[in-house]
Amino acid sequence: MTMQEAGACYQIPQRLLQAYERWRLRGGSEKDQPYSDTDLERLSTIMTLQDLGFTDRETEIYMRLLLERTDSARERLRMLEQRRQAILEEIHLWEQRLARLDYLRHELRRGDGTGDGLLPGGAAER
Repeated sequence: MTMQEAGACYQIPQRLLQAYERWRLRGGSEKDQPYSDTDLERLSTIMTLQDLGFTDRETEIYMRLLLERTDSARERLRMLEQRRQAILEEIHLWEQRLARLDYLRHELRRGDGTGDGLLPGGAAER
């Protein structure tokens, strides 16, 4: 399967396919040879990392650790834990924003001077 076929068949963004080639992660495969099942598994891991918010540089480092070092599990786990913490912090930030939004909605519906006590469309709240 060519790079273009893999991209179309598995919905792999062209940008990631090009990065995969640039990072030379194909493990001995020549650039013009078809993608192997191993290549597709590696690309799947790359897509997962990118979906989790890893940068291209972080993704490349993770993949190199995975492919080139047998003792890298602890370091890769550290990278995953850091990303998990960043996602949790993001979730917390969005929870705070939702709480503020809900407060404003409540105040507006209550009609205590910050709003008129009317719901959208001019109907009074009961």
